[in-house]
Order: sequence, then C-alpha cells, then structure tokens
Amino acid sequence: MPRSFSRPQGRASSTYRQAASATLSGTGKVRASPAVPLTRPAPEFACWQRGIIYQIYPRSFQDSDGNGVGDLKGIVQRLDYLADLGVDAIWVSPIYPSPMADFGYDVSDYTDIHPLFGDLECFDHLVAEVHRRGLKIILDYVPNHTSDQHPWFLQSRSTRKNRKRDWYIWRDGKPNGGPPNNWISEFGGSAWEWDEGSGQYYYRAFLKEQPDLNWRNPQVQTAMLAVLRFWLDRGVDGFRVDAIHHLIEAEHLRDNPRNPDWRPGNSPARRLARLYTMDQEETYEVIEAMRELADTYAGERLLIGEASLPIQQLMRYYGVSAPGFHLPFNFHLIKSPWKPDVIARLIEDYEGALPRDGWPNWVLGNHDRPRVATRIGAKQARVAAMLLLTVRGTPTIYQGEEIGMADVPIPPDRVQDPWEKNVPGLGLGRDPQRTPMQWETGPHAGFTESDPWLPLGSDYVDVNVRSQSYDPHSMLSLYRALIRLRRAEPALSVGAHIKAEAVGDVLLFRRQHGDRQVAVALNFGRERQELVLGNVRGEVRLSTYLDRSGDAVAAALRLRPNEGVVIARPPV
Repeated sequence: MPRSFSRPQGRASSTYRQAASATLSGTGKVRASPAVPLTRPAPEFACWQRGIIYQIYPRSFQDSDGNGVGDLKGIVQRLDYLADLGVDAIWVSPIYPSPMADFGYDVSDYTDIHPLFGDLECFDHLVAEVHRRGLKIILDYVPNHTSDQHPWFLQSRSTRKNRKRDWYIWRDGKPNGGPPNNWISEFGGSAWEWDEGSGQYYYRAFLKEQPDLNWRNPQVQTAMLAVLRFWLDRGVDGFRVDAIHHLIEAEHLRDNPRNPDWRPGNSPARRLARLYTMDQEETYEVIEAMRELADTYAGERLLIGEASLPIQQLMRYYGVSAPGFHLPFNFHLIKSPWKPDVIARLIEDYEGALPRDGWPNWVLGNHDRPRVATRIGAKQARVAAMLLLTVRGTPTIYQGEEIGMADVPIPPDRVQDPWEKNVPGLGLGRDPQRTPMQWETGPHAGFTESDPWLPLGSDYVDVNVRSQSYDPHSMLSLYRALIRLRRAEPALSVGAHIKAEAVGDVLLFRRQHGDRQVAVALNFGRERQELVLGNVRGEVRLSTYLDRSGDAVAAALRLRPNEGVVIARPPV
C-alpha cells in the first residue's frame, strides 16, 4: 500500500475547547473568563501544516524580459524576497502552453511551459532555486478541462469514430436541435457548444474554448494521472487542483432545478442550482487516486483542492473511503460578511465539521476574488492579516496582500478577463485583483521595463515593497512581524484551537500548545473597546499598530479602533 501522510489532530476536544461566555457591559467592556488549559502533548506536524503558502500569479509577479508579462525568471529574481518574508511554499498559477483564452486555465499541453513564461529548463532552474532556499513549490493542476487546441480535443472532434471521441463529453441535441439540457456555463450562456463538423454538442463548464474531459473514461484518468507524475518527477512538492468540484457530471443529463436564492445582478450561472453539474459522488474516487499517487513519492507532497462549497460538503474532500486532499481550500473568509459574530461562528462551524484527522486552512483572497483591502478597507485588512496568521490552520497569502494592494479599476479598453467580456456590467471581471505586483516607486512599479499587460494601481508610489520595507509601521512590516511571531510561538503555528467568541465589535479566540497559551483579540469596529480578561496575566506580543509590544496585560486590555493584538500568557 502507498504511504499515507500522518494528519495529526490538533483540534481541541470538548474537555478544553471552551472559553466562558463573554459579556459586554454598558461601559463598552468585553468580559471573558480564562479557558481550560490543554495538557496532552502535541503530535508531530508536517511542513505544510506548520507553514505558510504564498500564491504567485505569474503574469503579474515579475517580468524579467521587458515584454510586460511576468515569467519564471522573474519569480527567481524575487525568491529572496519571499524567503525573507518568511513563507514556506509558493503556489504558481498555470504556466503551461495555452492559447490564453482564460489566461492559462485552458491548457494545450500539460507537460511543457508556455514560451511567454520560459521553458522546461527555466522551470527546472526555478525548482532548484526554490529548494535551495528551503522553500516548496506547488503547481496549479487543471484536470476538469483542456483547451480546444489540445491535441486530445482536436482528435476527439475530428470524427465520431476517433479513438479519443469519448475523452470528452459529446451528446446529441434535443429533437428540436437545441442543447441536451439547461446546464449553464460558469461564464454565461449554455454549457453545451455545437460542433458543426461532427454534428454533436460538447460540454464545457467554462468557456467554449475549454471542453470538459470525460473522467469516467479510464484512459483519461490514466493520462491525467501521468501528468501529475511528470511534474512530481521534476521535483514539484504538490498541486493546487483547479475546479475539482466540476470534475464529473451526472450521467442522466437531467435539467438542473432553478435556484430560488438567485437575484438579478448575480452571476447568470447561479440561476440554477448546480445539482447535476458539481460535487458528484464519483469525484471523491478520483481525488483518492490522485492522493494515492502523490503518496508514492518520498517527502511531503501536498494536494490542495479548489472547491467553493458549503462547509459540510467541503469536508468530504478530505477523503471518503480513503485519504483525499490534504487541504480542501476553505474560501469562507472571502465569502462571509466581515462581522465578528459571523467570523466567530464560521470558525466554530468549520472546526466542528473537520474530520478527526482533517487539518484546517484559511485564505483571504486569490486571483479570482476581490482583494481583502477592497472588501473591508485598509485598516481592517491589517486586522484580517492578524486573523489569517493566528487562527488554527495553514494560511495562504495572495501576492500583494502583504503590502495592502487593492483592486485596480480597469478601463473598458484594457479589460482582459473573458468573464467580464462575456457577462459585462455585473462586475464579475477578475482583472482588478490580477494587476501587477507593486515593487517600488520607479517606472512601472519595478514590475517591468515596458507597459504592463494590466494597468498598475495609482497608489503604487506608496503601496509598494521597497517603501514599506523601510516603514516600521507598514502593512509589510506587520506581515513580517506576524510571520516571525507565528514561527516563534508553536501555539500559533500548530497549537489547539480554543473557542472563538464575539462580543460587540471584538472577536476573541485562544490557541494553546502544551502549557503555553496565546490569546488573540481583534477589534472590528471604529471605537475603542476594553476587554476584561479576569485573572489573565500576560503581555502584548504584537499589535496591528506595531507600537506596543511588551505591554503588560493585567485583567483588562484596551483596544484602539481597528486594532488587533496577540497576548501571550505565562505557562499555566
């Protein structure tokens, strides 16, 4: 049997997952009594459990050749920055050959590099340089669909008798010539595309240039698992598996029912409840096969699954009959209202739903979602950073979050994203969060020597790595301090979670490792709060204001507007 990862517990049990209910008095004081300490020893933890992942969107990270688009050599140039930041792994969005209908998520060759980014030699050099710095590298893996220019699809559509016809999902239309059913593409319109040459429709969950693979075909499974093996053999440390919940559709092709919660102005794809086009039972078997393959390789090979699903559904992606993903991505911080009671309930619901050996993870943003500084404002983005790097689980940082980058308005003539082009006017475009990384105050923010492929933010003179590196109170300084503290405090990196609670505008939770306990208090509001901690004694290890480290805490803690603090208690 292939080796399985040890996925230790670390989630506090009911005997010590408790903090007495807090109360808010009329004077604005939050009262919370101390939690019951954790006494059992902590197990060993894998690197991906202790560590921090940093997402790189390569088109926008660093351009090395002056063509306005980032590339692999550019990533190498910035590895020292990432190592100094303190992250443990980089996740690189797609770099495969592609017609770029969806900027790399339409793959035409799974085992090569797009010339825009470099070549396999450049990639091997990147892997070597990543590993030389003690970091890991995770690649995007796009199993749901290929490009319509992939040789497999060109063969599949050439004739109904071609041996690769069944590698994709082909169906006859209805008697009236219409699509087989009412399924809707994620990017708008029917999910069925008519092919005049072969006289059938093919299914595509996304763009017409992205035909879905038929994962019910064993030959497809074999070929796509071979793709994983190709990159694992080149030294890749893991994969972020794209759109995994779309992988398999119901064979019966019934119409999806209408979604009663859909409202005009939302994505057209949400008009229907995607009952038969997402999250099918057979998907879990495929994930388990991916995991089984990854586990045959020495060292820690990490599988991350992208599935934007309710918490209970997401839990099944940890595995059903066998181990599944190490980390099914948890997007709920992105999707939830930024309110302390909502976030406290989210943390508790998520922790309570995790399988016994499931390890949590959290993200604030990515290349598909509006940036956190845009969603909740620059001041609260600092509070969000403290939450991300102190709550239990593996955090993922999207490039630019560590300097507080915000979404950039894109003029109509500069729009690149096919989603915005297909469904204009609804604000669904993803270009605003994909703009180039802002490195310095000079021309083009140090990203390129020519015009970048997307416009830069007008704030790059202030919001950039170089300027913030010299500012002890900057967002970058806060991220660096948080990461250093996380490394220094096992309670923050691998400690047990003690119940999260919200009172008024304050979110409070505790972490514990052995007899070391750490409390995190986050003020989501614009007013001062006084947190009454009973007999707690300790000191402020870090404030989001970066100005009160070492302050003693004795029974009460005053929080300024938009302030978060980490308090370390002495051994109990």
